[in-house]
Amino acid sequence: MKKGFFIISLIVLSLLSFNVSAQSKAKFGHIDFAKLYADMPGQDSIKAVFEKFTQDLQETFSEMTNEYQTKLQDYQSNMATMSNLIRQNKEREIMDIQTRMENFRTQAEEELQEKEAELTAPIIEKAREAVKAVAKEHGYTYIFNSSEGLLLYSDPGDDIMSLVKKKLGID
Repeated sequence: MKKGFFIISLIVLSLLSFNVSAQSKAKFGHIDFAKLYADMPGQDSIKAVFEKFTQDLQETFSEMTNEYQTKLQDYQSNMATMSNLIRQNKEREIMDIQTRMENFRTQAEEELQEKEAELTAPIIEKAREAVKAVAKEHGYTYIFNSSEGLLLYSDPGDDIMSLVKKKLGID
């Protein structure tokens, strides 16, 4: 019984010492990923495409707004002379335009989010791959994103921004 306990104790101690030695080899680094993303080439073209997309949506919404205002003004100025049937028809038209405008606004917001994700995804992926490559090349076990505000202290020597920028060819 004592011999079995002794063997189990040896196994547990050896596992614990292995775990401690594995932890002491961990190497941590950090990078301000938001700054890296902002410094990546291609931002100007993404911004231009996104602004054009936004402008097109705004123009369409503006046309809908003008149509709504025109029909509403027509309704208000001629309401006294309209029959009940025409008045109800005009009210329905105005409400339909309001519904279309609300639907368009919701869909436009969704499309803007999708377009932004579509445009930024390749750059974000390229930056992530560069961070991974630098981490592997320099033996880092973990890289933290310091732009998230979760990193309370870091040794400036462990900031891999310059290494990643060099990898990406960014000045």
